[in-house]
Amino acid sequence: MKDQSIHVFAKWQVAEGKLATVLELLPQVAVKSSDEQGNLYYNVFQDRATPDTIILSEAYRNEAALTEHRNSEHYTNIVIGKIIPLLANREVVLTNKLAL
Repeated sequence: MKDQSIHVFAKWQVAEGKLATVLELLPQVAVKSSDEQGNLYYNVFQDRATPDTIILSEAYRNEAALTEHRNSEHYTNIVIGKIIPLLANREVVLTNKLAL
């Protein structure tokens, strides 16, 4: 399992009045995350019914790549330091793809 790809699904409920700021910061995170050697993809979606809900779909080559992402400067400075304080709620699910 150590070398299996990890797929991350994150649901962010942005606090009232903070969506514009989050949407300004997200492109920096998306570009830098996509450029990481162990990143397989990084997609950002906005809920059509509740635009303050952002869904992130990311994948990393393995556990080491995910750890590297979480320790990266852009993740710690932008996501942890600037975006998370603007969220009302945050859910993150780490998954492994099933071979069906």
